[in-house]
Amino acid sequence: MTADRAPDRPPAPVPAYAGIAAKLRERIIAGEFKPGDRLPIEPELSAEHGVSRSTVREALRLLASQNLVTTTRGVAGGSFVAYPRPDQITEYLATSLNLLTLDTKITVDQLLEIREMLEVPAAGLAAARGDEAGRAELRGSLFDPSALDPAEIFAPNRHFHAVLLKMAGNPFLEVVTQPVFRVLNERFLRENAPVRFWYRVDHDHREILSRIEAGDEAGAREACHAHLENLRETYTTIDRTRLTGA
Repeated sequence: MTADRAPDRPPAPVPAYAGIAAKLRERIIAGEFKPGDRLPIEPELSAEHGVSRSTVREALRLLASQNLVTTTRGVAGGSFVAYPRPDQITEYLATSLNLLTLDTKITVDQLLEIREMLEVPAAGLAAARGDEAGRAELRGSLFDPSALDPAEIFAPNRHFHAVLLKMAGNPFLEVVTQPVFRVLNERFLRENAPVRFWYRVDHDHREILSRIEAGDEAGAREACHAHLENLRETYTTIDRTRLTGA
């Protein structure tokens, strides 16, 4: 005999504006509307979907909040498919990853593992593809821990890795790697890393730069991998303290 159980509740109905936004999103993603294309005007969308113009406007506002469309007023105005901006995508991914780290099932080791899978190959690509301008910018991002307040070190540290990713020559790599780097650094390092940690980071950065300047792809990957391994103990210690409140 099976125990009685409460019947499953039916899913909440999707608001009309959200349904229209979902259909327009599908058409944009499918390439029916490309960046810069004007979407059908409000009366046409209203007639097509059998809803009021105010419902259509709500759908367009939802798409605008997701950075999929932009709306302008005037004779030449309307709603247009937005041109994708890597910084907006990175910001969205970083925010989402930050929320995920609030769930203790997402560990710092898992974040480091993803970073290693992305940034170590990027270091090799930077050695192979980087030009003198990139190498000069990477050199310029080095810092002397003894000359800076710990609170001032975070920015040049972040810039070093941003330049390294840019030198890899693949904008998609920048978009997907930057959020992981930002979450690890902003959540765990910004105000928590001991001073001695930054001396280790400075040493590692100079080693990575040396391999990149020599055009040594394998050496750059090896130096970057060693750098991330050196970070692991500090990250995990800070994470443990964060979770226990000790």
